[in-house]
Amino acid sequence: MTSNAVPRYDTIGRSYSATRRTEPRIAAQIERALGDAETVVNVGAGTGSYEPPERTVVAVEPSGTMISQRPKGSAPVIQGVAEHLPFADGTFDAAMAVLTVHHWRDRVAGLRELRRVSARQVVFLFSPFDVGSYWLVDDYFPEYADLESEHDAPSPELLARHLDVQRVETIPIPGDCVDGFGSAYWNRPEAHLDPTVRAGMSFMAQMDPATVDSNVARLAAELADGTWDAKYGHLRTQETIDLGLRLVVCG
Repeated sequence: MTSNAVPRYDTIGRSYSATRRTEPRIAAQIERALGDAETVVNVGAGTGSYEPPERTVVAVEPSGTMISQRPKGSAPVIQGVAEHLPFADGTFDAAMAVLTVHHWRDRVAGLRELRRVSARQVVFLFSPFDVGSYWLVDDYFPEYADLESEHDAPSPELLARHLDVQRVETIPIPGDCVDGFGSAYWNRPEAHLDPTVRAGMSFMAQMDPATVDSNVARLAAELADGTWDAKYGHLRTQETIDLGLRLVVCG
């Protein structure tokens, strides 16, 4: 994250640790992408999800609220921003950035900093350009498109202009995903009725509460009368889905 995200996450990140947990299958994909890196900087580290336990990790996170939720024994953390990493050139074998680039005020500066301090960069991002539609935002939260942090999401093509991209991997979202990011409950629509679940989704937490309440009420009504299942019930038995999550491996 960066300075733009500090006040945002000091407000919306208060209960992040309740729902934003490491999904083991995604963690394994990130671990493979890190390769033989022994030292890793986690930029925009949040509460510490996906930090590899068997490597030497230093976390960088601007929000004190997020830092306060990091579990005991997690990697040491420096309060700082992506655009100005407090490290010498080439300090780390690898840099990782997990669902954070879309919150950076100056994405180009942040990407250049990743490249400056590390030999390899592993970036987990949401690329809406790579997916058609998603019922949650298309049918119930169209206001998503108006959010500053979401409407101009970073793409693998943007990264390729500033990093040496080796490959782009699709991250399939399992139907029982335990990390409650914005598209995690794609086949469990009832989860969105829980305010704690919604609080862990940055896009929803940024919206006007009255708008959220109205949209959630409509979702609840359409779950109750069968409208949702008539349209999307087939998703309930689907094992995984591609909703534009990408792992960009660079260096």
